[in-house]
Amino acid sequence: MDETCLRVAQFDLSMKREWDQFVDAHEKGTFFHKIVWKNIIEKTFSYQSLYLACYKGLRLTGVLPLFYLKSIFGGKALISTPFGVYGGVLANDAESEKKLIHAAKDCAEELGASYIELRQQFAIQYPDLQIKDKLYCTFIQKISDSPEGNLALLPREARRLVRRAIANGLEVHFTREIKEFYHIYAASVRNLGTPVFPVSLFENIFSEAGAQADILLVTHKGKGVAGVMSFYYKQTVLPYYGGSLPSKRYLAPNNYMYYSLINHASEKGISYFDFGRSKVNTGAYHFKRHMGFSPTPLPYQYYLMNGARIPNNNPLNPKFRLAIGIWRRLPLAMTKVIGPKIVKQFP
Repeated sequence: MDETCLRVAQFDLSMKREWDQFVDAHEKGTFFHKIVWKNIIEKTFSYQSLYLACYKGLRLTGVLPLFYLKSIFGGKALISTPFGVYGGVLANDAESEKKLIHAAKDCAEELGASYIELRQQFAIQYPDLQIKDKLYCTFIQKISDSPEGNLALLPREARRLVRRAIANGLEVHFTREIKEFYHIYAASVRNLGTPVFPVSLFENIFSEAGAQADILLVTHKGKGVAGVMSFYYKQTVLPYYGGSLPSKRYLAPNNYMYYSLINHASEKGISYFDFGRSKVNTGAYHFKRHMGFSPTPLPYQYYLMNGARIPNNNPLNPKFRLAIGIWRRLPLAMTKVIGPKIVKQFP
């Protein structure tokens, strides 16, 4: 076989080990490029995956995880990766990047998709790729190897709230029990006007990710008041699904929860805390800044087919304002039933 010839192949199970080894070895590889995320999303939402691998001869030189989605609001699209902070093309060279994008375009045309969305953490160069870089930011910081050092990393007000939480008698526990966490998370996202994910998502995360995921639960007098499910990958912890009971915010559980997670990660030998993405100038964005983290814009990139426009299916879009207001007033039990049925429309 010609060692200089580039070819693209669709993923099959025989490629799993090779794919994951490539992601692990690549400096820009993320948890969301791994096959574990493919399995979680397929099992939870039944989306069709189209994972593309680029080879130079027999050597794997690039990967592109894609899912084909049909949304009421966004139409048909190829997304890398749905419900993931990061995604997009991961390659060793520009030629492999171009080959994968070209193959993705062919798939989009065949499926009648309106656009390809690449949730790049780092922008790539390709003709006609458009960037939407003013919507989301990520927050990544190196952490200390001691609780004292991590407390010192926090701004004064955040430190005060951590001490206030301790004085209020809050405690933290690590668990794999989903029920109590799910109730807290559902109440938190309902308060934000966002549909909650199905319980099966968290069950599938534990069954697929194993020790790469856990839940930190903050309790007060033995009852959960806040919680966060986190991912551990390479030298980074990523708190991914988190929230607190709106009625218990006076106890200051949020600062204490993330400070405790930082210390837990440090004890595990982890060096970086990735606070995930937030929309610019939202409450979550400012909370992370007030925890001492600096924002870095995420250059999500799009290839638009046949004159399509960059989608705007996020809660900041004024067309969703009325729906968000109604959702916040719905009974929590109702949102737990309805939310999982509609959340897949907002990948």
